[in-house]
Amino acid sequence: MLGNLISVLTAEGIALIVCIPVALGLGVLAVFLYKKYLDKKIGNAKTEVDRLLEEARSEAKTMRKEALLEAKDEQIRLRNEFERESKQRRIELQKQENRLNQKEDALDKKESILDDKIIAAEKTKAEWENKKKEIQALQEEILEKKQEVLLEIERVAGMSRDEAKSILITEMTEQAKQDAVAVIKDIEARAKEEGEKRAKNIVGLAIQRCAVDHAAETTVSVVELPGEEMKGRIIGRVGRNIKALESVTGVDIIIDDTPDVVTLSSFDPVRREIARLTLQKLVSDGRIHPGRIEEVAERVRRDIEAQIKETGEGAVFEAGIFGIHPELVKLLGRLKYRTSYGQNVLRHSLEVSHLAGLMAQELGADVKVCKRAGLLHDIGKAIDHEYEGTHIQIGVELTKKYKEKEAVVHCIAAHHGDVPAETLEAVLVQAADAISGGRPGARRESLENYIKRLENLETLANSFAGVEQSFAIQAGREIRVIVKPEQVDDKATVFLAKEIAQKLEAELEYPGQIKVNVIRELRSVEYAK
Repeated sequence: MLGNLISVLTAEGIALIVCIPVALGLGVLAVFLYKKYLDKKIGNAKTEVDRLLEEARSEAKTMRKEALLEAKDEQIRLRNEFERESKQRRIELQKQENRLNQKEDALDKKESILDDKIIAAEKTKAEWENKKKEIQALQEEILEKKQEVLLEIERVAGMSRDEAKSILITEMTEQAKQDAVAVIKDIEARAKEEGEKRAKNIVGLAIQRCAVDHAAETTVSVVELPGEEMKGRIIGRVGRNIKALESVTGVDIIIDDTPDVVTLSSFDPVRREIARLTLQKLVSDGRIHPGRIEEVAERVRRDIEAQIKETGEGAVFEAGIFGIHPELVKLLGRLKYRTSYGQNVLRHSLEVSHLAGLMAQELGADVKVCKRAGLLHDIGKAIDHEYEGTHIQIGVELTKKYKEKEAVVHCIAAHHGDVPAETLEAVLVQAADAISGGRPGARRESLENYIKRLENLETLANSFAGVEQSFAIQAGREIRVIVKPEQVDDKATVFLAKEIAQKLEAELEYPGQIKVNVIRELRSVEYAK
């Protein structure tokens, strides 16, 4: 049994010994095959990683190029925008510099004129003092000679001075009575003739006052918006739209808390009208940016210029006047956008032309001169905000420049009494201007403001030493100052008038100009007992 067990164990050991190397060989083979499989899979993974890395690098290069292109485009756009805004700013600064230079030149001219006037005044004062001394010496010499002559006359005539005076007074009284009768007859004849003229004039004025319409127009500087969000679009990013609007049109655009409203402010009514129409077109169109603003403003400006020319030609045709220079016709068209106390200046000029022509027909004056001067009398108001001087001075210069007749120029110069009216036509134009401006409803000025302005005029004049009383007349266009003769002499009245005028300019606001008329009157009273 033991032998059987040994044999069995021996056979199993042999089998085990044989199987172990076989198992080890198979294991080594399996490990080799698995390693080879892993190496292949790792190689495939490396290839895939390399491919993905290459694609990532290519995509990164493409994205970098695109980012660089976008950055360059943004840089170019920002640079163009900056250059455009800088250009607009330079233009605006240049305009401001030009305006300041013009003002500086005007101030220099005024200063030079004032210095010349002061030097001339001092020189004149010295001459007056010398003349006064010479006159006093001559007066003393004359008195001495007069006494000598009187003594010689008394000696030659053989009568005293009182006797000669009595005879002379008797003869002069008789002669005065005869002259008085002749003067009375002449006055009566002239009164009849003048009465007939005045009657015709009064009838003509009354008819014309009733015949004309009331017209009180005002210029509107307000633009209505469809909504509050439109204000933001008008302002634009960093305010570039509103800056472009102000630069192109030359007006101030005021955007405040008032709902759905934008206010335009400018001293030039034509600019204000161009800005108003431009803003309305931009709001209705919806496209608001600097390029569009310039395009629309230029188109509106051309339209307004064409309308101004057509309006001027229509006014000339309506007045029945021909041969007016084209530049004056354009200036007449500009008066459509100018108002004075709420009265449209172009309609006022046409009224004055018609009134002056009708009164000239009644009184036998030159109808053509009256109508022409009436139409052109306020032509200076078309550009009085651009030049120094009153609208009368500017109108006279314009009409002389464009070869109007001297009679027409004189009517324009005299229509406010700045120079004496030397012709009947000038008087008629002056009267027609007063009728058109003074008729009920023609001008819209607050009665309270009007009265207050007149009171301020008189109060300011009364504040000067030596002034007895003052009167504001001609609707506040003239102030008459009565001085105390014992305190203010004739020379001092000249300087007093200048001082009052300077104080009026410095302290009061008023339309047009004010004439300062200083009057010194000395009265001597004696009673015969």
